Amino acid sequence: MRDELVRRFEDFGTRTALFDRGAAVTYAELLQRIREVRERLVLHGVRPRETVVVHGDYSLDSVAVLFALHLGRNVVVPVVTLTDTTLGTLVEHCRPGHLVKASGDGVEIEELVGPAEAGGGPDAGGGADTPGGPGTVHGRLGDPDAAGLVLLSSGSTGAPKVILHNLDVLVDEKLQKRPRRRSNALNILMVLMFDHIGGINSLLSTLLVGGTAVLPRHRTPDEICALIERHRILVLPTSPTYLNLIMVGGYHRTHDLSSLRLITYGTEPMSDELLQRVHRTFPGVRLLQTFGTSETGIATTTSESSSSTYFKISGDGVEHRVVDGELQLRSRTQFLGYLNYDDDALTEDGWFRTGDLVEEAADGYLRIKGRAKEIINVGGEKLLPLELESVLLGSPLVEDCVVYGSPNAITGQSVCVDVKPRDPLSRAELRRHVTEFLSGRVEPFKMPSKINVVDTIGMSDRMKKLRSRPSADGE
Repeated sequence: MRDELVRRFEDFGTRTALFDRGAAVTYAELLQRIREVRERLVLHGVRPRETVVVHGDYSLDSVAVLFALHLGRNVVVPVVTLTDTTLGTLVEHCRPGHLVKASGDGVEIEELVGPAEAGGGPDAGGGADTPGGPGTVHGRLGDPDAAGLVLLSSGSTGAPKVILHNLDVLVDEKLQKRPRRRSNALNILMVLMFDHIGGINSLLSTLLVGGTAVLPRHRTPDEICALIERHRILVLPTSPTYLNLIMVGGYHRTHDLSSLRLITYGTEPMSDELLQRVHRTFPGVRLLQTFGTSETGIATTTSESSSSTYFKISGDGVEHRVVDGELQLRSRTQFLGYLNYDDDALTEDGWFRTGDLVEEAADGYLRIKGRAKEIINVGGEKLLPLELESVLLGSPLVEDCVVYGSPNAITGQSVCVDVKPRDPLSRAELRRHVTEFLSGRVEPFKMPSKINVVDTIGMSDRMKKLRSRPSADGE
């Protein structure tokens, strides 16, 4: 498999693999950089099967480090934002031997733990001569010739989960696809993060078939739309919240986005009303809902239409079922376990509980209703935030909103909503409008007890809408 990857890059030769800071990088140049990085890693004492943290976002250097470590049969831990807490979690549970800083201005390599501990720890069955021993992170791959990938969950409900994948399986899945001819090779903007399963999937899907990955620097809507115009981007992988930011800011008007042929959206549920807005704004672009998890990888999907939130999981590599309204998956690219949690996310027969609640149509199409953990329980009546958000986005005065639950001594929870208005309105005016707009459209228990006027709706670095909690004064 490693020989096939190198052979493909050699065959792609003078094709453009990357645009990094506006500069074109051919596949031949990328392969040369991978080989240079491998030599430096060896010189700095990085051994095969060792766990290595890679700190940096997309750049020629970070991409080269990723592939160099894959070829070296290492366990790669990409991290875009590396805090002391994150590094402490990784040292505790992964025992990485080295930290590689790939900022785009070069590669720096630092030793993290002693050779006897790298990848396993003194009591883990590793040791200086066996960095891939049975008690090490690499040892959990079950194949001494495999490479690994560790991803961190977003940690929205506590400490992030440390998720172990077999990187060879992820790469091999993409190598099963035939390379594209130079004339029909796709150029794709890497909007999703370097340390996110969606970002890794986008990168592998692009480079292993001979496409061009355009690497952004800051991911602001203005920069992303400018890159679409400059590079005539065909495919834009993104999220519903990010698409709304583009439309709200009017960046689709100030930049020429006519090259777009496909927008894929995922990482969070799409509301029906927001999808209609996107469809009206980009009438000639096919809209495709993607679905995946950090634990199971990204599934191949088919949307019912560009204006529908219903989709099918259509790939051979992923099975799905719906149990008590929750979507469960089992895939070829499924994770090997959490390094810091028990595997309670798996059923006894090996299915992953996604935590996503879905509606299943008779023809097999699915619609994501929301996350089980986000259900708002008002005196026994249950509401999913996406439902109310979709209704509110139908108001001509609402630019964006986020719905969440707040503790209530009488009903258990009450419904709260933060609203960003389209035009300047007083708080009293907007609150009155929201109440009047929802009256008759939703059941009484779904009416928000607190309506907060905000300037912005928060978005995480994974491009998901942040479901905030009200401040002490309820404003």
